[in-house]
Amino acid sequence: MRGVALAAAALFATSAAAGYAASTPQAQIRRVVDGTIQPLMTKDGIAGMAVGIVDGGNTYLFNYGVASKQPRAPVTDETLFEIGSVSKTFTATLASYAQLNGELSLSDPVSEYLPQLHGTSFGRVPLLDLGTHTAGGLPLQVPDDVTNDAQLMQYFAHWRPAGPPGTIRTYSNVSIGTLGLIVAKSAQQPFATLMEARLLPSLGLHHTYIDVPPAQMRDYAEGYTKAGAPIRMAPAELWQEAYGIRTTAGDLARFLEANMSLVTLDPVLQRAITDTHRGYYRAGVLTQDLIWEQYRYPVALNTLEEGNGPAMLLDATPAHKIQPSEHPRTDVWINKTGTTNGFGAYVAFIPEKRIGIVILANKNYPIHDRVKAAFAILTALAAHGT
Repeated sequence: MRGVALAAAALFATSAAAGYAASTPQAQIRRVVDGTIQPLMTKDGIAGMAVGIVDGGNTYLFNYGVASKQPRAPVTDETLFEIGSVSKTFTATLASYAQLNGELSLSDPVSEYLPQLHGTSFGRVPLLDLGTHTAGGLPLQVPDDVTNDAQLMQYFAHWRPAGPPGTIRTYSNVSIGTLGLIVAKSAQQPFATLMEARLLPSLGLHHTYIDVPPAQMRDYAEGYTKAGAPIRMAPAELWQEAYGIRTTAGDLARFLEANMSLVTLDPVLQRAITDTHRGYYRAGVLTQDLIWEQYRYPVALNTLEEGNGPAMLLDATPAHKIQPSEHPRTDVWINKTGTTNGFGAYVAFIPEKRIGIVILANKNYPIHDRVKAAFAILTALAAHGT
């Protein structure tokens, strides 16, 4: 399987390198993106994709295929995609912003904000460990029988950790979802209101939603299962906080620009965004930031595949705390994947190179294919300095 992966990566890289024959940066980038994305769509049977490229002070958007098959509608710059767990990076930004505004401290225990959990194992977990998947062994998903906040508190009251906080990393919607719940509680606002009225407008994101307005539903792509059946996200406990955002490639590219300090924002908000890049734990091949995952750059493709592989998603990984936490670096590859039943997303950026990529698709296709495609495109951009 490794040989197949390397061969596929080589094919992507060859296609990318061949693209640099055009005369303008946009045409050069289009050739690279086309040469990588079009074969990927054929290979994985993807109906529609949108790609956003950040290159210094410029953003380029490329659309492919259809947002829905029946009726047929092309992907456009306005097409909304579910981004799954990429949503967690927005929740992390809200938490960082709340800390700078004095509404909470990431060093505080959960029970400071959820007093009904005082004296429980979960109540002693620091908020930071909710945002770094190191609470001590939380499950990936909220249990099926937990459908509201009251039931969630009952679950936490009886939860027993697999290890002390800060010693193991277990990727968890429950973890970051609860941090989002606490952020909203500290601000005394519903989470969706806090996100849509406070953070998103401040970032200049005008086509990003938790609850898609009726007037924008026509732009909401249809997702497709692996069997080709249409599907969209169904609400569940903590869905808004963990995986609830729908957005465009253009808005998500602007968010990457903000993460690389390439747009002008309120200084406190900019610091909050940058602070989410602090390195808090080493776990396997990656450094765990506040939700974001980072790797020292340059990085090998097989390292990115391992860091974004199934073991890091599904298994417990020993975590080693970085003390003091590592200041945000620019010589790193920072990334996040996102998946729902009918959509697949991947974002990555390299601050030192001032380049980044957004890849959105209306199908849940293999994560390693997303990583290989992004690696080929960003490697070409970095090498040729468009």
